[in-house]
Amino acid sequence: MAEAPLAFVVDDEPAMLDIITFVLETQGFRCEAFRAAEPAWIALTRTRPDLVVLDVMLPGMSGITLCSRIRATSDVPVMLVTAKGEPGDRIAGLEADADDYIVKPFHPRELALRAQRLVRRSEPQSVAQTAAGQLRVDPGGVEAILGSERIPLTGNEYKVLQALLAEPNEAIDFRGMLIAGWGEADRLGGREMIKTTVYRLRHKLDAAVADSGRIIESVRGTGYMIRSEL
Repeated sequence: MAEAPLAFVVDDEPAMLDIITFVLETQGFRCEAFRAAEPAWIALTRTRPDLVVLDVMLPGMSGITLCSRIRATSDVPVMLVTAKGEPGDRIAGLEADADDYIVKPFHPRELALRAQRLVRRSEPQSVAQTAAGQLRVDPGGVEAILGSERIPLTGNEYKVLQALLAEPNEAIDFRGMLIAGWGEADRLGGREMIKTTVYRLRHKLDAAVADSGRIIESVRGTGYMIRSEL
């Protein structure tokens, strides 16, 4: 029998920490709870969990800072939990390469479903590589390969890029990209999530091949596309 997925839960409010831990444990997760970012970071340097559920507002090191540190060394899925719903807070989390976020107060079932989806998405997929010209994605490594360069991706970046590569020369609208990247047709802040993810993808891909030009193209009024003649 496969071992239950391990979740690190970081929140400075004892009641919220207990709620999140209880919800995840009822869904089959093993949980380690932390009241601050620093001890969670120390634990992360020793153990790779399957998921990190991370409050944004923490004493000392913020959740955003911890998320950035995690992403610099690991592709473990990170879900941010915040009491704020403003677009700026969501964008800050996405720019730190968080994979998802949920706003307090939340329904326990929503938290559980999002957590399960993140863990499933991070598992290696036994599907063929998808490619356009010199660019392809490698499901086993959750990374892009452009020419001779291998480019690490987050789970959302990988899913969005895979969707674009599956239909070269065809524009994919925001709804289609949201389904591909997050498994939902509509959600609060969805366009901002896609724009931020595409921005990060462009930065990584363009940096890999300096003279490649714009790899992911914007299609006015629709969404984004990749051309097959890369």
